[in-house]
Amino acid sequence: MCTNILGVKNRLASTIFKDILVPYDGSKNAFRAFDVAVDIAKKYNSNITVLTCITKPAYRGTWYHDASASSPKMKKEEKAAEEKISKMIEPVKKKTDLSIKHKIIPVISATNEISSFAKSHKMDLVVMGAHGKTGLEKILLGSISQGVSQKSHCSVMIVK
Repeated sequence: MCTNILGVKNRLASTIFKDILVPYDGSKNAFRAFDVAVDIAKKYNSNITVLTCITKPAYRGTWYHDASASSPKMKKEEKAAEEKISKMIEPVKKKTDLSIKHKIIPVISATNEISSFAKSHKMDLVVMGAHGKTGLEKILLGSISQGVSQKSHCSVMIVK
């Protein structure tokens, strides 16, 4: 009887965590979050999508041109992110048969974009790193992981 109940729970869990989103910003905690997501994916045969958000400047009106928004700068940031993500993903792909995709997108608000991406791609779990900022720094900068946990439709695991 207990075996059947546990078997049902395991089948349920594997459908609960079918698709896992890992927002990746290059930090140590984001790398740890990726490792945790890989462990979960191995256990539940999940798909992983690594999402990197490259911040683009906010629109300031048609009369003002911000040089930091230039295409060459964004392309350089995308290329650097691509290289870093590939170095993280490729060894895992070689050792496992997990499905791991990655996407790099320009954003104004990482919090909103991660939450929207998770919802529109029907993610079951978001596993993300926390920077651990506290006090005034947290108030001034906000917390992306906190914002995602509040706005997301699915479960969010924050890794420190």
